Amino acid sequence: MTTSAESLHIVCPHCHTTNRVRVADQDKSPECGQCHQALFSGQPLALDATSFDRHIGRNQIPVLVDFWAPWCGPCRMMAPAFEQAAGLLEPHVRLAKLNTEEAQALAARFNIRSIPTLALFVNGKEVAGQAGAFRSAADIAQWARSHL
Repeated sequence: MTTSAESLHIVCPHCHTTNRVRVADQDKSPECGQCHQALFSGQPLALDATSFDRHIGRNQIPVLVDFWAPWCGPCRMMAPAFEQAAGLLEPHVRLAKLNTEEAQALAARFNIRSIPTLALFVNGKEVAGQAGAFRSAADIAQWARSHL
């Protein structure tokens, strides 16, 4: 029997079901037990107000969130690097994007005053935040790893 220390809860990016994944299987392309899709795609997950709390609160892997808006030039400039960073950090860190125009209450809840802002969540709590655009995927990955 697997103990909780040997497994992690990982929320499916497709159906938002919480899955228990053995730590030893985390790097082996695990699939969701409900919808049978890959738990990791190497792409950031688009969150909304409904899915945000589920992914932040239930994932037992860190979640790096890009708070952005479609009208923001620096946000659009950083978007390709953030997408590439998902390939560098998954399956040990989930990357997600939250459109602050569509989720203004969440942006206010986390005191987002400028965008883009990256926030790193571990076990449901924000452990680091950084306003401003990063230039490369490597810079984003290095920043995230430095706070874990």
